[in-house]
Amino acid sequence: MEFHTFGNPTDPVIVLIHGMLTPWQIWEEAVKHYSERFCVVVPELDAHTEETASAFQSITDEAEKLAAYLKQSFGGRTLMICGLSMGGRIAAEAVKDPQLHTDVLVLDGAPLIKLPGVAKTIMKHSYQNIIQKSRKRDPRVLESFKKDFLPENYLEPFLQIADRMEDTSIANIIDSVFSEFEFVPYENEMRILFLHGTKGNEAVSKKAALRLKEKNPQTVIRCFEGYAHAQLACYEPQKWIAETEQFLINKTA
Repeated sequence: MEFHTFGNPTDPVIVLIHGMLTPWQIWEEAVKHYSERFCVVVPELDAHTEETASAFQSITDEAEKLAAYLKQSFGGRTLMICGLSMGGRIAAEAVKDPQLHTDVLVLDGAPLIKLPGVAKTIMKHSYQNIIQKSRKRDPRVLESFKKDFLPENYLEPFLQIADRMEDTSIANIIDSVFSEFEFVPYENEMRILFLHGTKGNEAVSKKAALRLKEKNPQTVIRCFEGYAHAQLACYEPQKWIAETEQFLINKTA
């Protein structure tokens, strides 16, 4: 795991965690917006590092590395931690650390629900196939990438990730992301915003949001009708920023 920091390191800290097969640059608009007032930390998760090869072991491992970095660098104190998809699962796990404190937790499409083994096997083969074809620069896969996965300007950093990602990392990601998640009550003063859409596999995100709210009544759920998984953050970053900014203002006002 690598870390990028922006803004003044003495300002309150905001953490932005990307999702599976998503480059850290997906947060560039949010970084521009928030780094004017805050110290923004953006990790490159394992198996998603561009400059050096790395392997993904588990969500727990990623959460522990993130928590360790925040404790060492900022005393474990953050203003807001945001996680997109898999990044949301990592964030939700990391804040269980009693030495890590944040005022606001934002989860966007966080998959906090266990899936059956058959579904995970299908997903592994699908993602491994996508990565293998991406390494070969298959035109159909690249066109699908621009249409359904990420905006075209993130194609090159995605390909850098694909060139380094091993099948074992993909298998570990799927097994870990869609394993059982222990829902626990977080600190009462920590406010939670859960964003999700309604298309495709966002039914999983919706279920996760409701389960989280059962344990943490302070959770605010924002549903975006007709939006696919991670669509808001990836394709409409200014709208995503407006949502998180308003929630943060309500906290800091």
